[in-house]
Amino acid sequence: MSQQRLSPVQTRSASGLSGGEKSRTLAASIPEESTSNNTRDAASEPEPGRFPWLKLDMTKTEWDVLIASTCLKLLLFPAYRSTDFEVHRNWLAITYSLPISKWYYDTTSEWTLDYPPFFAYFEKLLSIPAYFVDPKIVDLHNLNYGAWSAIAYQRTTVILTELVLGAAVLKFIRGAENPTIQRIISASLFLHPGFLIVDHIHFQYNGFMFGILLWSILMARNDHKLASGLLFAVLLNFKHIYLYLAPAYFVYLLRSYCLSPTGALLPARFLTLANTVIIVFLVSLGPFLLMGQLPQLLSRLFPFTRGLNHAYWAPNVWALVTALDRVLLKVVSRGQLSGINVNVSGVASTSRGLVGDTVFAVLPTVKPIHTFAITVAFQTIYMGKLWTNTSYKSFVTALTLCGFTSYMFGWHVHEKAILLVLVPLSLLAAESNAYFRIFTITSIAGIYSLFPLLFTPAETLVKIIYTVLWAVLVLKPIHQQVYQFPQGILAVILDLLERVYLAGFPLLQLFVTLLPLVTRWRFSSKASSAEHAEGTHEGISAMEFLPLMLTSVYCAIGLVWAFVRLSFIYLIRKD
Repeated sequence: MSQQRLSPVQTRSASGLSGGEKSRTLAASIPEESTSNNTRDAASEPEPGRFPWLKLDMTKTEWDVLIASTCLKLLLFPAYRSTDFEVHRNWLAITYSLPISKWYYDTTSEWTLDYPPFFAYFEKLLSIPAYFVDPKIVDLHNLNYGAWSAIAYQRTTVILTELVLGAAVLKFIRGAENPTIQRIISASLFLHPGFLIVDHIHFQYNGFMFGILLWSILMARNDHKLASGLLFAVLLNFKHIYLYLAPAYFVYLLRSYCLSPTGALLPARFLTLANTVIIVFLVSLGPFLLMGQLPQLLSRLFPFTRGLNHAYWAPNVWALVTALDRVLLKVVSRGQLSGINVNVSGVASTSRGLVGDTVFAVLPTVKPIHTFAITVAFQTIYMGKLWTNTSYKSFVTALTLCGFTSYMFGWHVHEKAILLVLVPLSLLAAESNAYFRIFTITSIAGIYSLFPLLFTPAETLVKIIYTVLWAVLVLKPIHQQVYQFPQGILAVILDLLERVYLAGFPLLQLFVTLLPLVTRWRFSSKASSAEHAEGTHEGISAMEFLPLMLTSVYCAIGLVWAFVRLSFIYLIRKD
């Protein structure tokens, strides 16, 4: 990812000195520490860019990454797109065709507006050029419009708005302690398979919003804490899922910005931060407050009528609990465990991942209050550590754990929420071998957990090949920088088990690919007999959710282990 450049010492010797001996004398007179610092500073400064007339702070390599990734994204325009594509097209129509007073009331489509106001304003801005591209895009009653003009326009907006992410990861390189490694991490974020799958194929705007998050984290790294808080407040008003990260921001800004090292309150700073956040929320919610629509808006943002699990179980603790309940149900139904009552309503509740109330057949049913209490309990523990250590590394780790905790124990978690973990965790990938191992397991399991979003044959090859290339180009160079041989027999065993776990993903992919083919071939032979026709249909239906369940459970094992290991490292270590 990086190109070698001459250090300031070498450049000066070549251009400003007449003789080789004089050059050697000068180099020898500079202390070794000073020379290395100058070399590091030179490495963080980019060489002349590919388009110098644009006056952009980008190297040729960075331009190449941008151009190549954009070409790939353009090639994906005809790819599969989910119902989220129509969701966002409908939001363009709502914000363009209706006055603001009706945005959160419209029910013309089943895909009603359920994001905070800043995202609605964002859709309003995008709807204006959309009208000139094709007026039918913003026609409120033109449901499920999938013309090429709409596809090209909406996918182009994803590419352009993702430049917010690109600018943020570039800034992380400038001033980094190790620009070479940071360049790899930054490229890994901009080229992340999660964004390719969720945004550029499935269709969403996560790259844009995670770009805002990374700008906020960057401000914290550069000690611009008020700007960090401002950007996070803005982000909350784009998508409320980032509330999961709010405890880390609250504790970090309160302790490091609003309080002195002795713990005394700094009134001026506290009021400045509070007023900044209040102003952001007033700009966002103000129009709806004046119209008396805040209750309606909140009812759209926080629907509590959904079940514990999403249609495809997000690979978290509840996926493992749900799978355990299915196993216990099988055991009990065979009479192998006596004296255990089976909840009849729970027999079919989670067998196929249906949306709605999740009722367990054998285990006690989990309620929203249970998930909330567990999440708050874990986050409180991490916030206690953050309160005592507000370094940048501690903040990013606590931020990651806040997202991880919400993903592990949250109510009705979507599989796409794993990006809340993968993005901030990437910034810690090269901190040590332990962090790198956590990053590796979380990345592989987390990205693979997104594979079921793309189920068509054409996209199957794209997601597999792209993810493998990303893993090789990102994990290998970081591994070479931080690897340490495990110390002690227990560490060796854990390292071996982690490697065996990672090696299981190719086998899992082979299984979930072949199982549907084998199942249909097996039952199709039985369908030739009329008396077996009904049983054949039931057999296929019973097997259709098995690949998803296995994917969820296998990914959950790795993610739960990574969560436990990261928690242990953060709470035990003093760095």
